[in-house]
Amino acid sequence: MTSRPNLPTETLLEMQRRMLRIRLFDERASKMVKRGYIPGTVHTSIGQEAQVVGACMALRPGDHMTGNHRSHGHPIGMGSPLGPLMAELVGKATGVCKGKGGSLHLADYAVGSLGESGITGSSIPIAAGAGLSAQVLGEDRVAMCFFGDGAANQGVLYESMNLASAWKLPVIFLCENNHYALSTPAHTVTGGRIVDRAAGFGMPGVRVENGQEVLDVYEAVSEAVARGRRGEGPTLIEVMTYRFREHSEGLRINIDYRDQAERELWLSRDPIKMFREYLVDMKRATPDEMDALEAAIAQEVEDCATFAIESPDPDASVAFQDLYSDKYELEDVL
Repeated sequence: MTSRPNLPTETLLEMQRRMLRIRLFDERASKMVKRGYIPGTVHTSIGQEAQVVGACMALRPGDHMTGNHRSHGHPIGMGSPLGPLMAELVGKATGVCKGKGGSLHLADYAVGSLGESGITGSSIPIAAGAGLSAQVLGEDRVAMCFFGDGAANQGVLYESMNLASAWKLPVIFLCENNHYALSTPAHTVTGGRIVDRAAGFGMPGVRVENGQEVLDVYEAVSEAVARGRRGEGPTLIEVMTYRFREHSEGLRINIDYRDQAERELWLSRDPIKMFREYLVDMKRATPDEMDALEAAIAQEVEDCATFAIESPDPDASVAFQDLYSDKYELEDVL
């Protein structure tokens, strides 16, 4: 990684801090699934932290973001505190969505996270709508949606890109290309490069070849954000990255769909280890300071797990709150 000018040390350290939070949070969530604290499963971003943090830190307060099924990391990348996020995974009343969203439906409006969804591609038009809202209201903010290489073949992406381009909406469409849609290799179902599809909608397409380098992602997204704020419309960004773990925790697949040499290559490009080395090499931090940072985040994650486990369950009386309409008793409508 080469030197990047004009980024203060605290910004660089915050990037490492948030990547560590995502990594350790997801590792702890994986353990909690196995121990029965979290119902169902979770999808971790382990290995993909650089593209999450690099993209999210290119935004500023007031901007909006939507995620996908693999989205514990995205609110963390936006600055969400860990306790309410972990409590949400466990389904507790102190969760960021009061325990009603769980792992697949996190949202934290306080940091601009409009939510995620297990329905492939479904959060993309939400971001387009947020961009339209900013434009109509004359607000200086942008919206960004994260989606995977599998969702890149969903029609809703192209409907959203078309309207965003035609109306010059301040939207960043960010494809997290981790090479696999569950166990399906992207090259077996996707013709050409995803980034090249931007040309069909008259918008710039940018491919970040090394999505394990947080600063590469940060720079690419920062340019797209600036373009959106200037009223020049949307950008499609394809970030090449890799998930180190299985598609979801506990998922058992009887075929080894990932080549061992490929896996080892990507594991050698751990974004957190590489950025730590960069910070030390560039004299932005000492090894002891990095050790202290890692220890602090480890304690922060343990504290958030304790908070989640010890938090109360939601009371049954709140089951019908936060709906789009009031609950009616059957006799009221007969």
